[in-house]
This record gives sequence, C-alpha cells and structure tokens, in this order.
Amino acid sequence: MSAPSPTPLPPLRIDADGPVAHVRLIRPDKRNAVNVDLILALEAAFSAPPPGTRVWVISGEGDHFCAGLDLTEARQRTPQETFDHSQLWRRVFEKIQLGGIPVVSALHGAVVGGGLELAASTHVRVADETAFFALPEGQRGIFTGGGAAVRVARIIGVHRMIEMMLTGHRYDAREGLALGLAHYVVEPGKALEKATALAEQIVTNAQGTNRAIVTALERIATMPPDAGLFTESLVAALVESSGEGYQRITDFLERRVR
Repeated sequence: MSAPSPTPLPPLRIDADGPVAHVRLIRPDKRNAVNVDLILALEAAFSAPPPGTRVWVISGEGDHFCAGLDLTEARQRTPQETFDHSQLWRRVFEKIQLGGIPVVSALHGAVVGGGLELAASTHVRVADETAFFALPEGQRGIFTGGGAAVRVARIIGVHRMIEMMLTGHRYDAREGLALGLAHYVVEPGKALEKATALAEQIVTNAQGTNRAIVTALERIATMPPDAGLFTESLVAALVESSGEGYQRITDFLERRVR
C-alpha cells in the first residue's frame, strides 16, 4: 500500500493582532510565485478580514516578497483561459486596493512581475535594501495581466514601464524609492517591523477617513477635474459630518489632542 500523499501546505497565513491583521505569502520554495491557490486564498482573506481588522500588513516568507506569476501554470492556456485568469487577478487586486481597509506591504528580495502588481495594489510600501523591482514579461513571452498597465504605469509613468518591460531592467530599493514603487527603504530584514509600526500608526486615524482615503482618491484621480472636485466635496461632507469626524474636530479645537 502506498503512503498517503502529504497534506499540501496553505499558500498563506493570517495572524490577527487586534486591529492589525498580517497576511504572509508562504510559498518560499517558489519565491512566493502566485498560483491559482494563492490568488484564491488572497481573495478569501481580503473578502472576509478577521473581525476588528482596521489595517492589513502583507509580506512574504523566505528570501523574496513575490516573484510573480507561477509560470508552471501558464503553459498552453487558451486565450479565454488566459483572459479569465487575468480577470481573476484584477478582481483580487482591486479588492485589496479598494476594499476600504488600508494595506501596508513589507517588501524584500524579488518584487517582480505579478509580485510588483500585488505590491502596487497596496497603499503604503516599505522595502528593505534587498528589494528589487522588475517587469520581465518581455523576456518570458507574456504580458502583464494583474493591473500593472494601470497601477504601475500610474506610479512610474508609461514610458518608464515600457522601458522596464522591453529591457528587463531591475531597479533596486533606492531606485524604487525614487520612482515611487516604495515609500520607505529600511535596512535588510527590517521591512516588516517598519510596516507594522506604520500600520499601528494608521490604526489611530479616524476609521471613516481611512476608508475614504483608500476608496475615493484612486477613483477621483481617474475622473475629469469637474467630476473629481464634486466627488471630493461629497466625500468630505460624508466623512466630516460623521460622529467620529465631528468628535475628532471637537477634540482638536478643545486641545484634547494635538
């Protein structure tokens, strides 16, 4: 009788610590490359956060944050299958970006291809000095499908993105900081510590304001100016007239907070 197959390990782990929930990619033997199981696990996690979650932190196990698409799953797909797979990634990364909960990413090692697309869907990005950013799709005979054509191009500019894809150019952590791919750079091994500290700081903001920041600003940025200004006024009216908004303004005016 053959031995039973080992139970496959889950592709990610969630640890909730009060209002901060930490989701960690755990495919270190694959450099945390994204397969279908991992993308579905991310969808499930961000669709049903642990109760009380007000900020997410996302990181990767092992030597790399995420090396992108697991190419073993990309062979011989039909055009329809490739389209559907891209739409799955689009749906999940949109849930991360526009789900109403701020997401801080801790980046190290490879932040490549789909890994960069995942990072670009987060709101605050902390890279340690081992991190590097690349879009190697041109060398792999594929094209971005997880939102880079919108999110990464918006961060660094379409012409810089074209250069990255055509040449396979890798940008290190400091270069990524200058381009906006990272917001902070820290010593090797310190990204998660810094990301967690930032998450704990973000938790102290008014929850309604945090939600408005991560759901409204990206949408306003794509609107015609007149529509964007009108939407901004609507969001301000909703946030500032809420109970928490009114109380925080009162506390500030009465010098109860700085």
